[in-house]
Amino acid sequence: MKHHLTSTLLTFIFVILFSSQLFAQSGLDTLLQVRGFCIAAPRPNGVDSFVEFIEKELAPRKVNTLILRVDFNYQFESHPELRDSVALSKADAKKIVNASKKHNIRLIPQINLLGHQSWANTTYNLLRVYPDFDETPHVKMPATYKWPNEDGLYCKSYCPLHPGVHKVVFALMDEIVDVFETDAFHAGMDEVFYIGDDKCPRCSGHNKAELFAGEVRKIHDHLALKNRELWIWGDRLLDGKTTGLGIWEASFNNTHQAIDLIPKSVVICDWHYERPDQTAVYFAMKGFRVITCPWRKPQIAVSQVDDMVRFRTAATKEMKGRFYGMMQTVWSGPDQFLDGYYGRKTDDTAGENTPWNTFRTMYTKINSLENPSTEKSKKSAKKK
Repeated sequence: MKHHLTSTLLTFIFVILFSSQLFAQSGLDTLLQVRGFCIAAPRPNGVDSFVEFIEKELAPRKVNTLILRVDFNYQFESHPELRDSVALSKADAKKIVNASKKHNIRLIPQINLLGHQSWANTTYNLLRVYPDFDETPHVKMPATYKWPNEDGLYCKSYCPLHPGVHKVVFALMDEIVDVFETDAFHAGMDEVFYIGDDKCPRCSGHNKAELFAGEVRKIHDHLALKNRELWIWGDRLLDGKTTGLGIWEASFNNTHQAIDLIPKSVVICDWHYERPDQTAVYFAMKGFRVITCPWRKPQIAVSQVDDMVRFRTAATKEMKGRFYGMMQTVWSGPDQFLDGYYGRKTDDTAGENTPWNTFRTMYTKINSLENPSTEKSKKSAKKK
């Protein structure tokens, strides 16, 4: 009888503790459905340390979405000619998949589509191997890259109307989504400066917004065949001139009009790094789920968390679910990020404005939402 009572008491305690954990998680999910982290995929020799980072840093902070910028850093079987010279194997990918699954982190791989087919004076794999896909073959890559330049070259784009390009990129998409065992794909599609070029024999004279929207729809519809979601960066859907957001965070070539031409099921990753611009409201009002994305300024990230929670809390029931969450972005490889995060290297010029400090600060803020009294205590301590 005594053993039975002890067993019953232990079971009761376990249920209470487990239930309280679920309640806390559910409370955070109510405020921020997506709590994301975006970074380049590691190279093979960095997989183990990256898995350790998932285990020891992402999971305890209740990160539930990991965008992994893979691009050509995988040993593709469908198009081995497009692999990086040093690239992840299937076994490497499965280590990341298993760590993510263990902690209920949704893994979403990214391959940059349409734009970002080059950087500085380097042409990336797709256009290097298939130069006929180039939207602007007449623009030659410089020996030394400078911005601004006469050609308006930032990054190369592939031609969205080339008859052979989608057979290749769809094969890459399908393979990478399969190997990472997920139901979503991030297509990038940010900072597209070259589209509908006047010298392109296929795109010349076409409306740039319709070209951009057409490419989004093609990618979306291909993924939808297997009930997979499309995620993209949101900058090309914002009017850079009217808003004053500028040429980087928004469009100067009228692609912003595509916002009314693409499926509402596309998830928008809305990045603003220098100011907490409140364009999430615009995307939500247009019918899209939107995620706000900071980079390297901790206080901007904190403001953006406050804004997202406020938008979601105050929204109508129709709008509430569209304010989807927050995602820290990192625009380097994992090695550089982890060196900064663990203090192995310092950036004396940046001070506190680093991606690793922003990550820590943003997730401290996010997790304080579960216990508002903790946040109030910190503020009171600062005042004293």
